[in-house]
Amino acid sequence: MNDDLKDIVRNHRRLSGLSQAELAKLAGVGKTVVFDIEHGKESVQFDTLKKVLTALNIKLSLQSPILERREKEQIKPTASS
Repeated sequence: MNDDLKDIVRNHRRLSGLSQAELAKLAGVGKTVVFDIEHGKESVQFDTLKKVLTALNIKLSLQSPILERREKEQIKPTASS
């Protein structure tokens, strides 16, 4: 797991005034999940990670060259007559 992600989760949790157990309860996951995320464990399931991020109001964005190209093609300016 990316070092930045574990730091982001830990900092958001602390700034929110939540313990790991409180965040886990809000997210509907086990308290060890929050511990694992904050310690960079790479085997945390993606759907479980999303629950924790949602509880902290953190949005996840996926980027790729293919998605960017597709988005540009949809926004393509129309030729004026």
